[in-house]
Amino acid sequence: MKRTLIKTIALCSLFTCSAAVMADQSDYKLMVIEQETAPVQLEESFNSCALNVKSKNYEQAEAICTKAIALLKQSDGPRMKVRELTSFALSNRGVSRMMTNNDAAGISDFYEAVQIADSVMVSHNLARAKENLSL
Repeated sequence: MKRTLIKTIALCSLFTCSAAVMADQSDYKLMVIEQETAPVQLEESFNSCALNVKSKNYEQAEAICTKAIALLKQSDGPRMKVRELTSFALSNRGVSRMMTNNDAAGISDFYEAVQIADSVMVSHNLARAKENLSL
């Protein structure tokens, strides 16, 4: 009973978490979960992904972003928030892939992210990638 209550509280609070951006207007944008409101494992994966990209540990960042995406797919939190966070995680993974010159996979992540939940930040990353690839 206690575990179910904790899980319910964690999932409800996922709805209230917000994302912050780490970057300036000219670079790719990385999204992080600002508050400690998401389940700990998800928050750690999500934020560690962005931190590793920022630290130029791109291969590790890609693996961690992939883990965050998998955790979100298993989440039974509010559908709209899960979609938004999945979109952000895909965008973060796309940045890590672009930085390792895995352009096809990176641009694919950006397109998928925009289709899931279009946001200004994700659209910026897609536009930036297209510009870099001269598409």
